[in-house]
Amino acid sequence: MKMPLPALIALTLATGFAAAAHAQDAEAGKKKAAMCIGCHGIPGYQASFPEIHKVPMISGQSDKYIVAALTAYKKGERKHPTMRSIAVSLSDQDMADLAAFYATNAGPSTAAAAAAATPPAEVAALLTKGNCASCHGDNFSKPIDPSYPKLAGQHADYLFVALKAYQTEGNPQVGRGNAIMAGMAKPFSHAELKKLAGYLASLPSDLKVVPESRFR
Repeated sequence: MKMPLPALIALTLATGFAAAAHAQDAEAGKKKAAMCIGCHGIPGYQASFPEIHKVPMISGQSDKYIVAALTAYKKGERKHPTMRSIAVSLSDQDMADLAAFYATNAGPSTAAAAAAATPPAEVAALLTKGNCASCHGDNFSKPIDPSYPKLAGQHADYLFVALKAYQTEGNPQVGRGNAIMAGMAKPFSHAELKKLAGYLASLPSDLKVVPESRFR
């Protein structure tokens, strides 16, 4: 998962310029989130594509990660028909506002300082093999770059599907075009990815599903 320094600097600068160009408005984002809450605002909600899994928790992710993810769906770097159809309808300002809303919708960040369970030796070896903490940070909840996701506490089945997507090539409907993550994920078997996902899901988390009142 370790990104070369020049690429990391370029990504950080690009993200910074984008943030400067689009002032965020969390209240505006709350109003724009109507298209999101039908999946991300219902506890336990499951998607069926490309296989059955819980939709990811996004409340508590960083604003820059949410913008990066939506941009990847919009560009087709993340292949997912539903998310792409939503992302292409969003302006840069829409993304900035939605990101501001979801970044603050779970309350203050605390997970990085919490005590994490020591992984079993086999899982520890897999984490070392993938060099996961070098990008995703302390307790996998304090990424070294805010455009990277927090992994701790995320749904295990979603993490498993996402990791497999980085292994997928040549599928017009499924896959994620990130060379760094592809290089990390491809050496692992599906059984190993499932073990990694299960451990990461067990960690203290900033991530939540925050139901809207209409779904409570």
